[in-house]
Amino acid sequence: MLHHHHQQQLQRPRRRCEGTAMGAIVLDLRPGNGIGPFSLGMPICEAFTQIEQQPNIYDVVHVKHFDEEPLKLDIVVSFPDHGFHLRFDPWSQRLRLIEIFDVKRLQMRYATSLIGGPSNLATFVAIYALFGPTFPGICDKDRGVYTLFYPGLSFAFPIPPQYTDCCHDREAELPLEFPDGTTPVTCRVSIYDGSADKKVGVGSLMHKASAPPLLPGNLYMEEVHVKLGEELYFSIGGQHIPFGASTQDVWTELGHPCGIHQKQVDQMVIHSASDPRPRKTVCGDYFYNYFARGLDILFDGKTHRIKKFVLHTNYPGHADFNSYIKCNFVIQGSDYNSKQSITPSTKWDQVKEILGDCGRAAIQTQGSTNNPFGSTFVYGYQNIAFEVMKNDYFATVTLFQS
Repeated sequence: MLHHHHQQQLQRPRRRCEGTAMGAIVLDLRPGNGIGPFSLGMPICEAFTQIEQQPNIYDVVHVKHFDEEPLKLDIVVSFPDHGFHLRFDPWSQRLRLIEIFDVKRLQMRYATSLIGGPSNLATFVAIYALFGPTFPGICDKDRGVYTLFYPGLSFAFPIPPQYTDCCHDREAELPLEFPDGTTPVTCRVSIYDGSADKKVGVGSLMHKASAPPLLPGNLYMEEVHVKLGEELYFSIGGQHIPFGASTQDVWTELGHPCGIHQKQVDQMVIHSASDPRPRKTVCGDYFYNYFARGLDILFDGKTHRIKKFVLHTNYPGHADFNSYIKCNFVIQGSDYNSKQSITPSTKWDQVKEILGDCGRAAIQTQGSTNNPFGSTFVYGYQNIAFEVMKNDYFATVTLFQS
């Protein structure tokens, strides 16, 4: 049985204050834009920054992703206590859809009115009164759901099976109440980018939501072109960073690093027969970390010039997940088939087709006692090494001059 979604529980001390009963938080609803601190199009790491700033509100967070094929399904960040979740496109890792799946748990503020939560039932009548008239919605008879659409916002209502005939065709006026006098209450609210005039709702309609386009000049996941053994080229900013560049060059071109740390010598753990413990000795080399660009640059401790680059794919399921923004690299080597490039979406099998077989891996264990994600394997070629995860995608690419 494939273990489909890998749930990663973010452990933090439970700090539920007295009086903050379930569902008592109030979040601003912004149709076509977001809810509370979460905005459509935001990268997943920015969402986690918001979560970490309010640990007493977001104290139970589930992260779900499809381990075997990480690019197939959304990365979902779910808040079960508050009845909503965030869906991130698995390739760009940007927020594409917000779904409130338990409207009784989440109180939303729109203009000056409240809707949802335990006390404000989100009935068809209440929503119609708050958001105004709109075109007839769509009835999905098979699911027994009627969906009402506003720009960048939709409401799904369950229809009891005995009344599905009230929906004669796909576009149907919904009676404000059913023949038995009950009124429908929304079961799901979807918030999505409405600029393309898409209708997004439950079922197959869910897949139509895409993150809003980035503004021109935005550096998020800009393409970084790799010339093996030579340099990195940043396609939007136009910077060239060659091997052997000095720390000053890098400061000038990329700005100051987010972090600087000393390199521990043996990142690849070498076991010798006499001493099974990994040897860790500090050498003079040091890294500049550019988390927002998804890369680290290693400098030689004596010459202060670039020895290595480490590029991060930021896949969920790796120990470093969410420390770096994904690096959108394109690797083209001169000495092999230049038609095929290697990107973060390339699987290990395809790399071997492009670069040839490279023999046995050096196993890189990441402190397997405290790392729930399992070990990774490092395979080296001339000028490049890949850290490959169990699912055949790679977590990091290290570039050097051999």
